[in-house]
Amino acid sequence: MELHEQGDSGTRIGMFLATVNFGGTERVMLNLAHGFIDRCFQVDLVLSKSEEVFLNGIPPLATVLDFNDKRVLHSMPKLVRYLRPTQPVTILSASDYVNLVAIAAHRWARVPTRLVVSVHTTLSAATRAAQRPKERIIPMLARWLYPSTHRVVCVSRGVADDLIRLCKLPAEKVEVIYNPVVTPDLLARSSQAVDHPWLTSKDVPIILSVGRLKAPKDFATLIRAFARVRQHYNARLIILGEGEDRPALERLAANLDLNDWVAMPGFVDNPYAWMRRADVFVLSSHWEGFGVVLVEAIACSTHVIATDCPSGPREILEDGKWGKLVPVGDEAAMAEAICETLGGDSPVDPVFRAAEFHLDRALSSYLKVLGLE
Repeated sequence: MELHEQGDSGTRIGMFLATVNFGGTERVMLNLAHGFIDRCFQVDLVLSKSEEVFLNGIPPLATVLDFNDKRVLHSMPKLVRYLRPTQPVTILSASDYVNLVAIAAHRWARVPTRLVVSVHTTLSAATRAAQRPKERIIPMLARWLYPSTHRVVCVSRGVADDLIRLCKLPAEKVEVIYNPVVTPDLLARSSQAVDHPWLTSKDVPIILSVGRLKAPKDFATLIRAFARVRQHYNARLIILGEGEDRPALERLAANLDLNDWVAMPGFVDNPYAWMRRADVFVLSSHWEGFGVVLVEAIACSTHVIATDCPSGPREILEDGKWGKLVPVGDEAAMAEAICETLGGDSPVDPVFRAAEFHLDRALSSYLKVLGLE
């Protein structure tokens, strides 16, 4: 991959990621990268492996280092070789396994670089659902390695409480910073056109959800809830995203005779325009560390419904003030909430909540934690 270099002046921030794709964590890190650069910091985006299709979201002035490794663990020696000569003032990593590799490389490199790791999921829930051995031992490794960081950033209070309890971390080591989701780019892109017949010639209400087609997102419950909604409303359901559960979800929709009413267009580069045109946005997850897509929908002035899963939705919605909360996996409650929302039972415009998650607010908090403000 081509290496995009910045100038030599300025304070250098390293950001270590597994890759850049359409996941919420990656979008958050790219938002931060844009913000750091706008404040005249140099940014190195250090990737275990790039995915060319998603590179258009990278700031043009960022330095991109692609280690081209299939596994994050294989990137550890290369990360050491980056840290030793470059010695960025600070390095920020994201996601549990990536954090562990960053800490180990930082120890190995023996550099004065300030190390901050960020946790974007409820670790206990993710560990219970883990299928691979390396994922099940993350809490044990985190308990051992996280104390050697300068700070651990958690994206919600629920994530922080879970991490402190599970990994026995001192509370003063942990900082809660809500994700920087709302940006001028998001708001501008939400007004762009959408090339889908259900939205270009909209004649019935649209229910929307966005995320990887994987078990933790529980789109199966959403599809079953939508089948109940169809008994009362002539509506359509769109699920944006791609993943391993697509065949099972398509079979479920077919079995419920919903093929003409459920669309799964796959990954789209601009989900915000779809959000602004939807009547209801639903987050159906078993667990979330935060719930980036929920905030994105709120910023687009779309009424939202979310499962009351650990840990982000209840905090984002302030106990249901800005959108309806329903029990995890409860298709009847989800269907009822959708019907109530379509029926006009959502008097509060959720957009007023979006300011709490603006990029500028998060940037100031991150710069303090990184020792740069």
